[in-house]
Amino acid sequence: MTPTLSTAFLQTPIAHRALHDKTDNRPENSRAAIAAAIEAGYGIEIDLQLTSDNRAMVFHDYDMARLTGQSGPIQQISAAQAQATQLLHADEGIPALDEVLEMVAGKVPLLIEFKDQDGAMGPDVGLLEADAVRALQGYDGPVALMSFNPNSVAELARLAPHLPRGLVTCSYQPEIELLPQAVCDHLRDIPDFDCVGASFISHEVADLNRPRVAELKARGVPILCWTVRSPEQEAEARAVADNVTFEGYLAPHPG
Repeated sequence: MTPTLSTAFLQTPIAHRALHDKTDNRPENSRAAIAAAIEAGYGIEIDLQLTSDNRAMVFHDYDMARLTGQSGPIQQISAAQAQATQLLHADEGIPALDEVLEMVAGKVPLLIEFKDQDGAMGPDVGLLEADAVRALQGYDGPVALMSFNPNSVAELARLAPHLPRGLVTCSYQPEIELLPQAVCDHLRDIPDFDCVGASFISHEVADLNRPRVAELKARGVPILCWTVRSPEQEAEARAVADNVTFEGYLAPHPG
């Protein structure tokens, strides 16, 4: 049986890569941004990447240059080296998932995105999922897992069948996603939703009018969306989406 997404993920706006603002020394996916989101009572979306010693780190990019000023794939350094690599606009290193789970500790909803480790949304996954599930053992609080890669979601279903999981979805333009045309054409209409045991989607905000999104919504599937960057865009998105993942402004709390 597919686990149900907690209603907390439908009620509390979700801060994209936590409540980041590099002008206030809170870069994306940093401890400072996570602490700010908790204090503001927002849900938190974070990203996971894998290190050379197979540890799940809270970091978005495959290459470290944009976020740390040091080039090279995060997959080629150890967790200890990553933790010692200072983030730009912050006085802290790259956090491990274990640290972030201790910080959040169930205080707000936590939405965890697994970045594709295969390179082309294929089946070469498992190590990142395994370490994250290890870290999540005993975690008490609203948490949900998601990935663009359906193989990753299927692996999460196998490793942690009790945790709600979803697909991150979009319009899949090959030149934007840097994926082969055939892969984009396959994934665009979300064909794997049922077979991977997904319980929600998080869809690209500019593509919410896609018929497949409406079809899933009509089935009662929760629809999250990314990335909303203004109150006006949020108002438009909420005509379709149950909740928003936002950045660059402070989304209003419901009620």
